Amino acid sequence: MDRLIAILGLSILIASCQNTAPVAVVTPTPSPSPHAAAADAVLQSSEVPAGLSPCLGSGPIDVYITTLAAADPNLAARVANQWQQLRVAGATSGAISLFTSTPAACNAELATTSNAKAIAAFVAEFTDSGQADRAWEGGVFGFVPPTPGESQTGVTRGTGTGLGLSSWTYDRPPVHLASWHKSVFVALVVVSNLDAATFKTVTAAIDARLN
Repeated sequence: MDRLIAILGLSILIASCQNTAPVAVVTPTPSPSPHAAAADAVLQSSEVPAGLSPCLGSGPIDVYITTLAAADPNLAARVANQWQQLRVAGATSGAISLFTSTPAACNAELATTSNAKAIAAFVAEFTDSGQADRAWEGGVFGFVPPTPGESQTGVTRGTGTGLGLSSWTYDRPPVHLASWHKSVFVALVVVSNLDAATFKTVTAAIDARLN
């Protein structure tokens, strides 16, 4: 009897060991990197050519609009309306940086021609990538992408810009313009009276920060 009990006990022990499921080792999922703040993504002072100075009002878009209103209320009202359209489309924050060779150009409408050298860069962050892409397609501050397949001198849409599928550029001196969507961001760059190399350098610097 004792021998039988011992054999039964050993059998139960062996079966128990065989039925024990292996312990899964759970690898922690790394936290996603936070998106860059719009104010950090726009063009910085250290990235502009010599001879250009930052304009008063550079920073959060609301500050720019308030500053612009003191010089040109009508233009400020249009910009405020365009920013509101982006807010309705899902924008949660926006920032602009402007650099010019003369203070008078700081209050000029974007892409208007003059003799002043100028760079304007705008970045808006959205809740998600879908919102950002739809907002870009609808136009950023009045600059609407050309229709796919449309042919215009100096205008490129899509991957040929070097800024991704959702992008377009206008390259007809003295104005160079780029508008594109990447991740949860929409970006706009307008360069006046500066060479194409400067334009490419500026857009590349901003694009690298749009995570």
